[in-house]
Amino acid sequence: MIEINNLNYSYANGKKQVFDNFSLTIAEDGIYGLLGKNGVGKSTLLNLVSGLLYAPADQLKIDGVAVCERKARTLANLYYVPDEVEFPAMSLERYVSLIRPFYPNFSDEVLKDCLDNFELEFPKKLTSLSLGEKKKVALSLAMAANTEFVLLDEPTNGLDIPSKTQLRRIIAKGMGEGRTMLISTHLVHDVEQLLDHVVIISKSGLLLNKGIGELMDEYLFEVAPIGTNDDSVLYSEPVAGGELVIRKRENDEPQTEVKLEALFNYVTNKK
Repeated sequence: MIEINNLNYSYANGKKQVFDNFSLTIAEDGIYGLLGKNGVGKSTLLNLVSGLLYAPADQLKIDGVAVCERKARTLANLYYVPDEVEFPAMSLERYVSLIRPFYPNFSDEVLKDCLDNFELEFPKKLTSLSLGEKKKVALSLAMAANTEFVLLDEPTNGLDIPSKTQLRRIIAKGMGEGRTMLISTHLVHDVEQLLDHVVIISKSGLLLNKGIGELMDEYLFEVAPIGTNDDSVLYSEPVAGGELVIRKRENDEPQTEVKLEALFNYVTNKK
Protein backbone atom coordinates (compact mmCIF):
# COMPACT_ATOMS: atom_id res chain seq x y z
CA MET A 1 0.00 0.00 0.00
CA ILE A 2 1.19 3.51 -0.86
CA GLU A 3 -0.03 6.06 1.69
CA ILE A 4 0.30 9.79 1.02
CA ASN A 5 -1.02 11.91 3.88
CA ASN A 6 -1.19 15.71 3.74
CA LEU A 7 1.89 15.87 1.54
CA ASN A 8 3.53 19.27 1.13
CA TYR A 9 6.24 19.72 -1.44
CA SER A 10 7.88 22.63 -3.21
CA TYR A 11 11.12 22.84 -5.13
CA ALA A 12 14.28 24.17 -3.48
CA ASN A 13 13.78 27.76 -4.58
CA GLY A 14 10.38 27.71 -2.88
CA LYS A 15 8.74 29.52 -5.77
CA LYS A 16 6.54 26.64 -6.85
CA GLN A 17 4.32 24.76 -4.41
CA VAL A 18 3.65 21.46 -6.15
CA PHE A 19 1.62 19.73 -3.42
CA ASP A 20 -0.31 21.37 -0.60
CA ASN A 21 -1.82 18.92 1.93
CA PHE A 22 -2.21 16.32 -0.82
CA SER A 23 -3.50 12.89 0.18
CA LEU A 24 -3.83 9.69 -1.86
CA THR A 25 -3.94 5.98 -1.04
CA ILE A 26 -3.01 3.28 -3.54
CA ALA A 27 -4.54 0.40 -1.64
CA GLU A 28 -5.26 -2.39 -4.10
CA ASP A 29 -3.34 -4.68 -6.40
CA GLY A 30 -3.72 -3.74 -10.04
CA ILE A 31 -2.86 -1.07 -12.57
CA TYR A 32 -3.50 2.56 -11.67
CA GLY A 33 -3.54 5.36 -14.23
CA LEU A 34 -2.21 8.68 -12.90
CA LEU A 35 -3.67 11.47 -15.04
CA GLY A 36 -3.43 15.25 -14.89
CA LYS A 37 -2.69 18.30 -16.99
CA ASN A 38 0.89 19.33 -17.68
CA GLY A 39 2.61 20.83 -14.65
CA VAL A 40 0.34 19.44 -11.91
CA GLY A 41 3.09 17.23 -10.45
CA LYS A 42 2.62 13.73 -11.88
CA SER A 43 6.34 13.14 -12.41
CA THR A 44 7.16 14.85 -9.12
CA LEU A 45 4.78 12.48 -7.34
CA LEU A 46 6.49 9.43 -8.85
CA ASN A 47 9.88 10.81 -7.85
CA LEU A 48 8.62 11.30 -4.30
CA VAL A 49 7.14 7.79 -4.11
CA SER A 50 10.36 6.27 -5.46
CA GLY A 51 12.47 8.18 -2.93
CA LEU A 52 14.36 10.24 -5.50
CA LEU A 53 12.81 13.33 -3.92
CA TYR A 54 12.41 13.74 -0.16
CA ALA A 55 9.07 13.60 1.63
CA PRO A 56 8.79 13.69 5.46
CA ALA A 57 8.33 10.33 7.16
CA ASP A 58 4.74 10.97 8.22
CA GLN A 59 3.65 12.11 4.75
CA LEU A 60 4.65 9.21 2.48
CA LYS A 61 4.84 5.51 3.37
CA ILE A 62 4.96 2.24 1.48
CA ASP A 63 3.59 -0.76 3.37
CA GLY A 64 3.81 1.29 6.56
CA VAL A 65 7.49 2.23 6.13
CA ALA A 66 8.53 5.83 5.47
CA VAL A 67 10.06 6.12 2.00
CA CYS A 68 12.59 8.71 3.21
CA GLU A 69 14.21 6.04 5.42
CA ARG A 70 15.30 4.29 2.21
CA LYS A 71 15.09 0.84 3.76
CA ALA A 72 16.60 -1.89 1.58
CA ARG A 73 13.42 -3.94 1.77
CA THR A 74 11.31 -1.00 0.56
CA LEU A 75 13.60 -0.17 -2.36
CA ALA A 76 13.90 -3.83 -3.36
CA ASN A 77 10.11 -3.93 -3.77
CA LEU A 78 9.92 -0.90 -6.07
CA TYR A 79 11.09 -0.27 -9.64
CA TYR A 80 10.78 3.13 -11.34
CA VAL A 81 11.10 3.89 -15.05
CA PRO A 82 11.26 7.67 -15.65
CA ASP A 83 10.14 9.36 -18.85
CA GLU A 84 13.71 10.02 -19.97
CA VAL A 85 15.83 6.85 -19.79
CA GLU A 86 19.62 6.87 -19.73
CA PHE A 87 22.02 3.96 -19.32
CA PRO A 88 25.77 3.76 -18.57
CA ALA A 89 28.22 2.79 -21.29
CA MET A 90 28.12 -0.99 -20.86
CA SER A 91 26.35 -4.06 -22.16
CA LEU A 92 22.92 -5.05 -20.88
CA GLU A 93 24.44 -8.25 -19.47
CA ARG A 94 26.89 -6.21 -17.37
CA TYR A 95 24.15 -3.80 -16.29
CA VAL A 96 21.92 -6.65 -15.15
CA SER A 97 24.77 -8.17 -13.16
CA LEU A 98 25.08 -4.87 -11.25
CA ILE A 99 21.40 -4.36 -10.43
CA ARG A 100 20.39 -7.99 -9.84
CA PRO A 101 21.61 -8.06 -6.19
CA PHE A 102 19.18 -5.22 -5.36
CA TYR A 103 16.16 -7.17 -6.63
CA PRO A 104 15.96 -10.65 -5.05
CA ASN A 105 13.19 -11.81 -7.39
CA PHE A 106 14.87 -10.69 -10.61
CA SER A 107 14.12 -13.10 -13.47
CA ASP A 108 16.42 -13.51 -16.46
CA GLU A 109 13.68 -15.56 -18.09
CA VAL A 110 11.17 -12.69 -17.83
CA LEU A 111 13.76 -10.24 -19.15
CA LYS A 112 14.47 -12.38 -22.20
CA ASP A 113 10.74 -12.92 -22.80
CA CYS A 114 10.07 -9.16 -22.66
CA LEU A 115 12.95 -8.36 -25.01
CA ASP A 116 11.75 -11.07 -27.40
CA ASN A 117 8.26 -9.56 -27.35
CA PHE A 118 9.79 -6.20 -28.20
CA GLU A 119 11.80 -7.93 -30.95
CA LEU A 120 14.99 -6.63 -29.36
CA GLU A 121 18.23 -8.57 -28.90
CA PHE A 122 20.52 -8.22 -25.86
CA PRO A 123 22.35 -4.97 -26.69
CA LYS A 124 26.13 -5.01 -26.55
CA LYS A 125 26.27 -1.32 -25.67
CA LEU A 126 23.30 0.37 -24.02
CA THR A 127 24.38 3.89 -25.01
CA SER A 128 24.14 2.97 -28.70
CA LEU A 129 20.39 2.39 -28.46
CA SER A 130 17.75 4.73 -29.85
CA LEU A 131 15.27 6.48 -27.53
CA GLY A 132 12.61 3.87 -28.24
CA GLU A 133 15.03 0.97 -27.74
CA LYS A 134 16.21 2.39 -24.41
CA LYS A 135 12.60 2.64 -23.29
CA LYS A 136 11.97 -0.96 -24.30
CA VAL A 137 14.99 -2.17 -22.32
CA ALA A 138 13.98 -0.13 -19.26
CA LEU A 139 10.41 -1.46 -19.37
CA SER A 140 11.70 -5.02 -19.77
CA LEU A 141 13.93 -4.57 -16.72
CA ALA A 142 10.97 -3.23 -14.74
CA MET A 143 8.95 -6.35 -15.42
CA ALA A 144 11.92 -8.66 -14.86
CA ALA A 145 12.68 -7.16 -11.44
CA ASN A 146 9.42 -8.69 -10.16
CA THR A 147 8.90 -5.98 -7.58
CA GLU A 148 5.66 -5.41 -5.69
CA PHE A 149 5.41 -1.83 -6.99
CA VAL A 150 6.21 -0.61 -10.51
CA LEU A 151 6.17 3.11 -11.35
CA LEU A 152 6.10 4.12 -15.01
CA ASP A 153 6.31 7.73 -16.21
CA GLU A 154 5.03 8.16 -19.78
CA PRO A 155 5.95 4.57 -20.73
CA THR A 156 4.74 4.85 -24.34
CA ASN A 157 6.79 7.96 -25.17
CA GLY A 158 9.28 7.03 -27.88
CA LEU A 159 7.47 3.83 -28.83
CA ASP A 160 5.98 3.23 -32.27
CA ILE A 161 2.50 1.78 -32.71
CA PRO A 162 3.52 -1.92 -32.81
CA SER A 163 5.72 -1.41 -29.72
CA LYS A 164 2.79 0.09 -27.78
CA THR A 165 0.78 -3.04 -28.52
CA GLN A 166 3.71 -5.19 -27.41
CA LEU A 167 4.02 -3.17 -24.19
CA ARG A 168 0.36 -3.71 -23.32
CA ARG A 169 0.84 -7.45 -23.88
CA ILE A 170 3.94 -7.50 -21.67
CA ILE A 171 2.23 -5.59 -18.85
CA ALA A 172 -0.91 -7.73 -18.96
CA LYS A 173 1.20 -10.91 -18.83
CA GLY A 174 3.48 -9.65 -16.05
CA MET A 175 0.83 -8.34 -13.67
CA GLY A 176 -0.44 -10.72 -11.04
CA GLU A 177 -1.72 -10.91 -7.49
CA GLY A 178 0.31 -8.80 -5.10
CA ARG A 179 1.68 -6.47 -7.78
CA THR A 180 0.73 -2.81 -8.18
CA MET A 181 1.60 -0.58 -11.13
CA LEU A 182 1.22 3.20 -11.21
CA ILE A 183 1.34 4.65 -14.74
CA SER A 184 1.60 8.39 -15.28
CA THR A 185 0.59 9.33 -18.81
CA HIS A 186 -1.11 11.90 -20.98
CA LEU A 187 -1.50 9.38 -23.82
CA VAL A 188 -4.55 7.74 -22.28
CA HIS A 189 -5.55 5.78 -25.38
CA ASP A 190 -2.29 3.83 -25.13
CA VAL A 191 -3.14 2.32 -21.73
CA GLU A 192 -6.87 2.71 -21.06
CA GLN A 193 -7.63 -0.96 -21.76
CA LEU A 194 -5.09 -1.98 -19.10
CA LEU A 195 -6.22 0.16 -16.19
CA ASP A 196 -8.08 -1.16 -13.15
CA HIS A 197 -8.16 2.23 -11.41
CA VAL A 198 -8.07 5.91 -12.38
CA VAL A 199 -6.44 8.72 -10.38
CA ILE A 200 -6.81 12.29 -11.63
CA ILE A 201 -4.94 15.14 -9.95
CA SER A 202 -4.83 18.90 -10.45
CA LYS A 203 -3.01 21.84 -8.93
CA SER A 204 -5.80 22.03 -6.36
CA GLY A 205 -5.40 18.39 -5.30
CA LEU A 206 -7.01 15.02 -5.90
CA LEU A 207 -10.00 15.16 -8.29
CA LEU A 208 -10.77 11.46 -8.75
CA ASN A 209 -9.67 8.14 -7.28
CA LYS A 210 -11.96 5.34 -8.46
CA GLY A 211 -11.85 1.84 -9.89
CA ILE A 212 -12.93 1.19 -13.47
CA GLY A 213 -15.77 -0.94 -12.14
CA GLU A 214 -17.03 1.94 -9.99
CA LEU A 215 -16.91 4.30 -12.97
CA MET A 216 -18.83 1.82 -15.14
CA ASP A 217 -21.48 1.56 -12.41
CA GLU A 218 -21.76 5.34 -12.10
CA TYR A 219 -21.52 6.66 -15.67
CA LEU A 220 -22.57 5.84 -19.21
CA PHE A 221 -20.40 6.80 -22.18
CA GLU A 222 -22.48 6.95 -25.36
CA VAL A 223 -22.47 8.40 -28.85
CA ALA A 224 -25.61 10.55 -29.23
CA PRO A 225 -26.97 12.72 -32.07
CA ILE A 226 -25.40 16.17 -32.40
CA GLY A 227 -27.21 18.69 -30.26
CA THR A 228 -28.23 16.27 -27.52
CA ASN A 229 -28.52 18.47 -24.46
CA ASP A 230 -31.01 17.01 -22.00
CA ASP A 231 -30.61 17.36 -18.26
CA SER A 232 -28.98 13.95 -17.90
CA VAL A 233 -25.93 14.89 -19.99
CA LEU A 234 -22.95 15.79 -17.81
CA TYR A 235 -20.42 16.26 -20.60
CA SER A 236 -20.30 16.09 -24.40
CA GLU A 237 -17.69 16.39 -27.14
CA PRO A 238 -17.92 15.98 -30.92
CA VAL A 239 -16.92 12.64 -32.42
CA ALA A 240 -17.47 10.94 -35.77
CA GLY A 241 -21.18 10.30 -36.16
CA GLY A 242 -22.42 12.57 -33.39
CA GLU A 243 -21.37 13.51 -29.86
CA LEU A 244 -19.77 11.43 -27.15
CA VAL A 245 -21.76 12.12 -24.00
CA ILE A 246 -21.31 11.20 -20.36
CA ARG A 247 -24.36 10.83 -18.18
CA LYS A 248 -25.33 9.18 -14.92
CA ARG A 249 -26.20 5.51 -15.26
CA GLU A 250 -29.50 4.19 -13.98
CA ASN A 251 -29.42 0.85 -12.17
CA ASP A 252 -31.16 -1.09 -14.94
CA GLU A 253 -29.07 0.28 -17.81
CA PRO A 254 -26.32 -1.83 -19.39
CA GLN A 255 -22.79 -0.73 -18.57
CA THR A 256 -20.53 0.86 -21.17
CA GLU A 257 -16.75 1.06 -21.49
CA VAL A 258 -15.09 3.99 -19.78
CA LYS A 259 -13.75 6.56 -22.25
CA LEU A 260 -10.79 7.95 -20.34
CA GLU A 261 -10.15 11.04 -22.41
CA ALA A 262 -13.77 12.17 -22.11
CA LEU A 263 -13.79 11.32 -18.39
CA PHE A 264 -10.61 13.34 -17.89
CA ASN A 265 -12.07 16.35 -19.69
CA TYR A 266 -15.28 16.10 -17.68
CA VAL A 267 -13.54 15.80 -14.29
CA THR A 268 -10.91 18.49 -14.90
CA ASN A 269 -13.40 21.02 -16.25
CA LYS A 270 -16.23 20.33 -13.79
CA LYS A 271 -17.03 23.31 -11.59
